[in-house]
Amino acid sequence: MKCRCSLMLSCLALLFAFFVMQSETFAQSQPIPDGEEKFWKMKSLRHGPNYFKITNLVETTPLVAGEWDFKHYHMYDEIVYWFGRWEKEYPNLVDVYVGGVSFEGRDILQVTLTNKSTGPHTDKPGMMLDASRHAGEVTAGESVLWLLHHMLVNYGKDDEITRLVDNFAFYFRPRNNPDGSLLYFNTAQSLRSTTRPIDNDGDGLLDEDPLEDLDGDGFSRQMRVKVPMGEGTHIVDPIDPKGRLMQNVGAGNGDYLVMSEGIDNDGDGRINEDGIGGLDLHRNYPENWRPMPGLDMTNRGWTQTGAGDYPLSEPETRSFVIFLLQHPNIAVVNSMDTSVPMHLRGPSTSRSEERMYPEDLELLKYFDQKGMEITGYAWAGDTYYDYRNRGGSGRGGGSGTGSPLFGHGPDFGYWYYGSVWYGDELWNGGRVGDYNNNGQENEQIDKLIYNDTVLEKSRFQEWTPAKHPVYGDVEVGGWNPKFWNQNPPPELLEEWAEKEARFNLMLASNLPDVVFGEPRIQSEGGGVYKIEIEVENRGRIPTALRQAQLVKIVRPDVVRIEFPEGYLPQSGRGRGRGRGGFGGGRGGRGGRGIEQQEPSKVQMLEPSQPSVTIDRLEGFSKKTVTFRLKLNDITETTATLRFVSTRGGVKTIDIKIGGRN
Repeated sequence: MKCRCSLMLSCLALLFAFFVMQSETFAQSQPIPDGEEKFWKMKSLRHGPNYFKITNLVETTPLVAGEWDFKHYHMYDEIVYWFGRWEKEYPNLVDVYVGGVSFEGRDILQVTLTNKSTGPHTDKPGMMLDASRHAGEVTAGESVLWLLHHMLVNYGKDDEITRLVDNFAFYFRPRNNPDGSLLYFNTAQSLRSTTRPIDNDGDGLLDEDPLEDLDGDGFSRQMRVKVPMGEGTHIVDPIDPKGRLMQNVGAGNGDYLVMSEGIDNDGDGRINEDGIGGLDLHRNYPENWRPMPGLDMTNRGWTQTGAGDYPLSEPETRSFVIFLLQHPNIAVVNSMDTSVPMHLRGPSTSRSEERMYPEDLELLKYFDQKGMEITGYAWAGDTYYDYRNRGGSGRGGGSGTGSPLFGHGPDFGYWYYGSVWYGDELWNGGRVGDYNNNGQENEQIDKLIYNDTVLEKSRFQEWTPAKHPVYGDVEVGGWNPKFWNQNPPPELLEEWAEKEARFNLMLASNLPDVVFGEPRIQSEGGGVYKIEIEVENRGRIPTALRQAQLVKIVRPDVVRIEFPEGYLPQSGRGRGRGRGGFGGGRGGRGGRGIEQQEPSKVQMLEPSQPSVTIDRLEGFSKKTVTFRLKLNDITETTATLRFVSTRGGVKTIDIKIGGRN
């Protein structure tokens, strides 16, 4: 369904300043006044507390309303505004439409970018960029927006950008989970999932113990409670002269209790253990999907937290997968998250060498290495082994063994969809290096020094008094959970958005790029001609990965020779797509029988046929295609040579045949 964003442009321009300061309300809900403040009431099917204060964050406010900048995070309404504006300003390059509908009924907006005058996007090799399926991992979506904006403003000015937009199709989905991201931006809540209610703690209630913001600063941080020495778990860490850091010394050895800022809403002795949502859209893909814990009836199989009721149960993931299957021209996908940072891909259940075609793996390893050179990320590789053992200290402590994930996007991307598919992790989570020069990197004191000396605004809140219904006088403080722990502060945002976008530009520059060579036409006398032509893939990525051929997500590449209507017989191999799609199927039966036809003007001579299968074109490779034919009763004609490939696109060249021998 086409989203006519341009029709809303003038209205949005007038209301833009208001929109960026106050998000739209959740579906089936309205802001409820409470004194001088406003609160959101979540869906009525939730249990427990369902009122959350709306927070207007400076981090989501543009420097100047209606002007583009990367010093803030873009809200849903602002994305709608810019998509509509770009569609109006670049009508020959941009189409805006609804790629799906979220759990709460919001449009998931998507953009197709290509030069429409050079052909339809479906006839070109494609690349898809998707982000922010995880509600709070919003840096990834900013990188998608950065690249889209960069390509638009540099088209016609930068030779490589112009080449890419002229010859390829780019699909941008910067906010695949608008419900979750709106809740993340507009309240103190932090969540990974959509807002679909889930019983995370197994007590039969849904989302009944979410985060609280006790001191009203708009974030839910840490909370510390002063207790007699020997009754706590922490002490003030003496390494920081200002006393901001807490040191865990074990139960019974400290004079502070440190916990999440919040309240035990359901009285189970835990704080904030059942927040909003709980599914994981990145565990909801059909490849290697496993059920949620507790749903394996044998208790002996693998399960996967966040998996959903069944593969593609969630509308956000389902719409994404359906779009991909309807657009098999897409050869490269990067579906991005935060944070590590790492260029991350499949496999997620085995070592790369165990299951991948060697030539496919060689290609991915090349991109791994190039990616680290471009972005400066320390790590690249597969999810199963490389992610766990990155730097010798990943999940599992770098034990040298793998750790499986199920229903994971990169596995769907390679084994099911047969594409180059990354699920990159952006932002370093505040891993800043060794700022106190003690030989140890990324300690809390290193981050504090960086915070105090480099950042424009402190991202560490000093301990602030607050009231708690159980503990009484408490203090809340610590690192900003959203714009430090999970995403960069706005002043660092463009740096991280751009470096990932540069990696994606590198991938785009390596898309299969098929061109025809100069045709060679040789007369053999008697109206017989031999036609030879080279087809060359100037891109590094083949027109089909080996895995894509295995699972039949692509058809074999073909080259056809086509003549004006009536030049070739209507029977035999059809000129239309027929059942085979590429001219390899049967022709229509509705015409006259062979015995009633006039003599054809062109006769294809065996073994050549109007359609020649060439299987696939590897990266940086050429193949020669030969046709032999006889012209009957004509001296010259114009024919079209057409290359047709699922992922290599469609290319044509016209040739003239005939004349004097």
